[in-house]
Amino acid sequence: MILCGNLVKIYKAADLEVVALQGLDLTVEDGELMAIIGNSGSGKSTLLNMLGGLDRPSAGTLIVDGRDLLKFDEKELIRYKRETVGFVWQNSARNLIPYLTALENVELPMLLNGRAKRERSLELLDMVGLSQKRNSKLSQLSGGEQQRVAIAIALANNPRLLLADEPTGSVDTRTADQILDVFREFNRAYGVTVVIVTHDRRLSRKVDRVVAIRDGRTSSEFIRRKSYAEEIAEMKQSIGGFETIDEESHEELAVVDRSGRLQIPKEYLEALGLKDKNKIKVELEENRIILMPPDAAGKK
Repeated sequence: MILCGNLVKIYKAADLEVVALQGLDLTVEDGELMAIIGNSGSGKSTLLNMLGGLDRPSAGTLIVDGRDLLKFDEKELIRYKRETVGFVWQNSARNLIPYLTALENVELPMLLNGRAKRERSLELLDMVGLSQKRNSKLSQLSGGEQQRVAIAIALANNPRLLLADEPTGSVDTRTADQILDVFREFNRAYGVTVVIVTHDRRLSRKVDRVVAIRDGRTSSEFIRRKSYAEEIAEMKQSIGGFETIDEESHEELAVVDRSGRLQIPKEYLEALGLKDKNKIKVELEENRIILMPPDAAGKK
């Protein structure tokens, strides 16, 4: 569904240049439910804006659903944003029009596309558990309810790709879990590819793969050891319904880019005393690559 190759984004203001992405590589499979995590300024929101057609890369390759976004003219870009991709923002003011009801908000994208269907709108509101609030306006909905309506809006035109920028950033933990369950339900029911950008690592319990971005590059991936369904089944079998799984749900894999570059986690460098150094000793031993401080000759 998504192929990013050596993606670069440079913002320019007067004589100042800021590099938001510097050679990012990323592949997302069709129908995948995954998350992108990173600290503020890591480039994750910049990436999401480019996937949503809201911004263009400075260089590199960006292919979504088999189409090269760098070759789109303005008309093709508008069609892409209306039909291929859906977007959920953290700020409800960007998702909902306050003087419309929940039902009218969901219908609006279909009206703009010339194919409004009341049945489709009601179905989507029912799937997010808000059919009883269909006539409620923004001021009558809680923050979690507003986000669930926003998900229904994003899916109104049957997009192939759903993007969410910090969708749980302004709600409590319980509401966040409900919102993430809605994403999983739509992913399973419609096969829509879901990419969620967040700084919240707890989200990894709900998705199959987590990609970490550091300094504008993909640095590591967290791959689920078991399916989410298997973990839920184990939790239900545990005493009193409490989770008894004693192993981590994901394993972390470092990402090596096409040039053979590797980003080593900061905590590893700190443990070796290499935080402020730019050289490291590398040795190949049988089927392992060993990294050591430069002055650690002969030590492992």
